[in-house]
Amino acid sequence: MNKDIQPNYHEVEVICACGEKFKTKSTKPGDTIKVDICSKCHPFFTGKQKIVDASGKVEKFQKKHGL
Repeated sequence: MNKDIQPNYHEVEVICACGEKFKTKSTKPGDTIKVDICSKCHPFFTGKQKIVDASGKVEKFQKKHGL
């Protein structure tokens, strides 16, 4: 087997857009990983639905279907 073919597996800090921080391990270079959503703010885990709609598509759909 070849020596030293495994990537560097080290501890990193994950920072979410909501402000949550936690530590995990990764092969990605660097000390931090920034994410947009985590288990503290994901609708599946929180039970709250967030609709991000910049162009009005949700309202258009609701109006079209009478919701």
